[in-house]
Amino acid sequence: MEKEIYERMKQKGVSRRDFLRYCTLLTATLGLSSSFVPKVAEVFAASPKQRPPLIWLSFGECTGCTEGVLRSMYPWVADLVLDVLDIEYHETIMAAAGHQAEENLKNAVKKYKGQFICVVDGSIATSYGGAYGKIADRTFWEIAKEVCPQALAVVAMGTCSSFGGIPAAKPNPGGYKSVKEALGINTVNISGCPPNPVNLVGTVLNYLLLGKLPALDDLGRPLFAYSNSIHDQCPRRSHFESNNFVLEFGSLEARMGYCLYKMGCKGPETYNNCPTVKFHGGTSWPIQAGHPCIGCSEPNFWDEMTPFYRENIKT
Repeated sequence: MEKEIYERMKQKGVSRRDFLRYCTLLTATLGLSSSFVPKVAEVFAASPKQRPPLIWLSFGECTGCTEGVLRSMYPWVADLVLDVLDIEYHETIMAAAGHQAEENLKNAVKKYKGQFICVVDGSIATSYGGAYGKIADRTFWEIAKEVCPQALAVVAMGTCSSFGGIPAAKPNPGGYKSVKEALGINTVNISGCPPNPVNLVGTVLNYLLLGKLPALDDLGRPLFAYSNSIHDQCPRRSHFESNNFVLEFGSLEARMGYCLYKMGCKGPETYNNCPTVKFHGGTSWPIQAGHPCIGCSEPNFWDEMTPFYRENIKT
């Protein structure tokens, strides 16, 4: 099995070293010991028959969450996700269109009832019977009511599906709500605008490895990714805590500069793992690039966190 998976990765231009590096990253993100790295690799080596079916629904969103997954700087993350999951329906990447696409969705829900993972990207319009958002002459609300209750688990991908996001910002004439609010069901919320793809892959891996969904916080977010605030993990925070802090020459803190709290950084009230997993293949993240955190993974972030360059917005 080990030889087979390395051969498959090699054909995709992925070295054994890079593949194991990614498996190690996922293992660490989940908070598992290094002994799980080979088991994570085995998940990617599973035969197609063992892949859990996945239905990805897109509602009130900008496709940013999908692009975040497909255009990761790991050039092969999309391939790995496609290897691990049996994606039955995803409007952005599927070849089918029109009536054929909708028939695929109907057939997949029927065939895999109670077995598929449903990923929802975007919030759901509820005003005027959901008339502010439709696909194939059916409202987002109708589709969600039909599909989501039949899933093994519902994963809300991004802040829009997790908490309403920008579509739910005031005055919200469409009555946009999170999946949980609109349907009255429990969801695993991978919040962020967009969220880090590692957190979605980690959630699925947690299920495949341990046979259960990850532990969640009181907002339904996986604890492995959202248990600590941005500020508590930020290399710049020493400047916030002490005016007398002396930088060691050449340290990461010295290279990054001072705490951005006075510029409106929402790091102290935002929970996410951006500082540790970063984006673009672990290259950087907003604060490292010199921009304050805007609190995009928190509920009502657009209404409560704006304007972004003023501190202490929340009362």
